Amino acid sequence: MKTYVVGGAVRDALLGLPVQDRDHVVIGATPEQMLVAGFTPVGKDFPVFLHPKTHEEYALARTERKTAAGYKGFVFHTDQGVTLEQDLIRRDLTINAIAQDEDGVLTDPFHGQQDLQNKIFRHVSDAFAEDPVRILRLARFAARFSIAPHDFVVAPETMSLMREVVAAGEVDALVPERVWQELSRGLMEVKPSRMFEVLRECGALQRLLPELDALWGVPQPAQYHPEIDTGVHVMLVVDYAAQQEFSLPIRFAALMHDLGKGTSPPENWPSHHGHEQRGVALVEALCQRLKVPSDCRDLAVMTTRDHGNVGRVLEMRPATLLELFERCDAFRKPQRFLDMLTAAECDCFGRSGLIDIRFPQPAFLGQALAAAQALNAGEIAKGYLGQPQKIAEAIRIARIEAIRQYRGKSEFLE
Repeated sequence: MKTYVVGGAVRDALLGLPVQDRDHVVIGATPEQMLVAGFTPVGKDFPVFLHPKTHEEYALARTERKTAAGYKGFVFHTDQGVTLEQDLIRRDLTINAIAQDEDGVLTDPFHGQQDLQNKIFRHVSDAFAEDPVRILRLARFAARFSIAPHDFVVAPETMSLMREVVAAGEVDALVPERVWQELSRGLMEVKPSRMFEVLRECGALQRLLPELDALWGVPQPAQYHPEIDTGVHVMLVVDYAAQQEFSLPIRFAALMHDLGKGTSPPENWPSHHGHEQRGVALVEALCQRLKVPSDCRDLAVMTTRDHGNVGRVLEMRPATLLELFERCDAFRKPQRFLDMLTAAECDCFGRSGLIDIRFPQPAFLGQALAAAQALNAGEIAKGYLGQPQKIAEAIRIARIEAIRQYRGKSEFLE
């Protein structure tokens, strides 16, 4: 029996990156031998065990055979005769098919080290095409490995194979939960735009997120968007959110905020009047289809609907500002409202060619909300004992007045 560290741990160590998890492959062992050695079985589809002390994963070397569509359609085979190279050849990319033994010696039968040096994503074998999740994983790796002076690129033959997988309808067999899992992880990487660029290039974006894919080629007014193309703008927005290390809900809202522009009539371009409301229905449908968690969904819907209003708040009357707060449920969920303002800020700064941009609106709204929140609603209610129908209106009037007073002395309106 011999063990090797494999996959991401070896890859990241060779790149000089922190190693998060260490996976191991075991050659020449049986499940019974692993149990006798004190390992705990955890694998559902094939034998995987946890080390009795380190709790790291040890998988028996295996081969696999495609039996049905999708990423679950595989039969796995393990026995003592499976070699290390047979195990490595079933892996997705050459950079993930490098093994290191207990003495630090590397086994690299598919030249993964050379591809790491050249920053190339290259599939190990045609078996790559059997699992459509690998397209999502590769795209996510593109978002992660944005390392100066240039990003990793997809080998031409691998991109060609990915296009064949998409054309065969394999990505259509992916379950929503797995698609969301990979997309959400990619959004949290250093440069999310790379993930969507790869998915778009191979055609997977149009199958998985057609609402987003529709934004490329849609022009916007050049005076506000020097990048012009809506798809390019959205990528700048989501990358800005990543640069600021914002949360997943904010990054997802940044990604979704302009979906409505993809439905603007071409004869009206570059105008996109009403795109916010059109976008709400698109975001809701997309979130339902991919089973997006409620915190991401709710913030994305709110941002899509009201990001344009955020840009106009300095001209709004106090009563209109209160309507915005109430529509966004800002008094009950103030942090979500502030997160929406942050997503709107990403929209403002996610543009190319504009310098010295000022965007005081989020700070103004945050302070206006704080002024309205400072009211003692309980004290106001005491003045209307026995008249519950008047309490809500009295609180509303008091909040409008508090906003008016704040607005009158706000530094942002000077």
